Amino acid sequence: MERPEQLGQDTIDAAGKVIAVHLNYPSRAAQRGRTPAVPSYFLKPATSLALHGAALRRPHGVELLTVEGEVALVIGSRARRVSPEDAWRHVGAVTAANDAGLADLRWPDKGSNLRSKGADGIAPIGPTLLPAQELDPAGLRVRTWINGELIQDDSTSTLLFPFAQLVADLSRLMTLEPGDIILTGTPAGATVAQPGDLVEVEVEGTTDDGAALTTGRLGNRVVETAGLEPFGAMPRLTDADRIDAWGSAEAAGLSPVPASATPEPATASSAGVSQPADSRPASVLTPELTATLGSVGTATLSVQLRRRGMQNCHVEGLIPTKPGAKVVGTARTLRYIPAREDLFKAHGGGYNAQKRAVDSLREGDVLVMDARGDKTSGTLGDVLALRAQVLGAAAIITDGGIRDFGPVSAMEIPAWGATPHPAVLGRRHVPWAVDETIACGGAAVQPGDVIVADEDGIVVIPPQLAEEVANDAAAQEREEAWVAQRVAEGHPVDGLFPMNAGWRARYEAETSASASEASQQR
Repeated sequence: MERPEQLGQDTIDAAGKVIAVHLNYPSRAAQRGRTPAVPSYFLKPATSLALHGAALRRPHGVELLTVEGEVALVIGSRARRVSPEDAWRHVGAVTAANDAGLADLRWPDKGSNLRSKGADGIAPIGPTLLPAQELDPAGLRVRTWINGELIQDDSTSTLLFPFAQLVADLSRLMTLEPGDIILTGTPAGATVAQPGDLVEVEVEGTTDDGAALTTGRLGNRVVETAGLEPFGAMPRLTDADRIDAWGSAEAAGLSPVPASATPEPATASSAGVSQPADSRPASVLTPELTATLGSVGTATLSVQLRRRGMQNCHVEGLIPTKPGAKVVGTARTLRYIPAREDLFKAHGGGYNAQKRAVDSLREGDVLVMDARGDKTSGTLGDVLALRAQVLGAAAIITDGGIRDFGPVSAMEIPAWGATPHPAVLGRRHVPWAVDETIACGGAAVQPGDVIVADEDGIVVIPPQLAEEVANDAAAQEREEAWVAQRVAEGHPVDGLFPMNAGWRARYEAETSASASEASQQR
């Protein structure tokens, strides 16, 4: 092959194996928050390949068809146990590829990607083949467009694992035959395409004699097809899947979350993965209930909880950034696990659980963090506190340390923490899970619990008790205010606090009369 030639069905028919690389561009690794030490792969059926102009089919009921521009290598000669120095000569051609996928079907086959990346025609390649041996493998450019808008643009000079390493690595254990295809990974910018969108991918390079070569634009339009028969796994998504597919929470439409959303109660999340939008906890707080709870003290609420057998509803040992602040809100939770280097590398960077938790806050939410009471590093800083404030969150509570304590204290949003501490999160913690049951300051907290905090402390109210506790607390405080007036008049507390039968009768008579008078005035 001396110059580009049209890629046809014969290339697809010759593909005995299609091997795809999970992560290979630093830009994409940074987006994912992890950088692999070695390349990892998944296999795709040859029937997943398609030509330029073929339709990209998204079954009805599938929300996320992801598109990923890539460089595809076509093996030209048999490679078995070849060295990195010798590997490139076994590559016959280079072309453009779109390693598209159905993200809704990734959940049952994570890692293997069989259903999400294996559908018929899901991976178009072409439209021309470039002669690999005339190109510098580290000098290729890959770009992707949706409806003419550039979404990906990167160079193979940045690869984590050069093409020769991929060929050599794979050939250690399997024989690469002529016609086999390697999809070499996608850069940052991969996103979601909708029915009607035209997706285009182009690979360009320069020959040894300086001639510019291009595959031309591989173009494929997304179409919606009939839904899947219910014989196996059906579409399922979490917010983490949406963020991963779109590339960011903002692009996925998940930040900010509308304050009016009223989803179903949350279920426990898996490690490091936030829950779907429709499983974030609904709030029982109405404006009236919020006002009632805001009018009573946590000391009174504690009494009412105790009367109902709830003795352990106090978050203890924390200091406020804004002394005197009064907060009523709905609990959202974030759990940290003890720091371990490999786990922090995998889960601590990028768009981790901590950032996802903050980005998903709604108006009136209180983010409660479980740091296991370890106050030897920060678990909150000024940037994330500001993000929570912008989203309308009511407060942030952590039983770990708070970094940037001065700037956080100057913000409108109140926070409670174990202590100020200058160290970063990774010294002691790995952000792990969002919206599951946690412990904070000795109290169990579930997403959807009602949090009330003031200068006396922080109480956690089960949502099913919130209304009756609030009403009874308000009644208790009215009674105590009447008692305080009697004490101010000079009456002794014996028999008055608590009230004996005589004082009780007088109280009820006076409050009944006051209520009647107020009713007549209305």
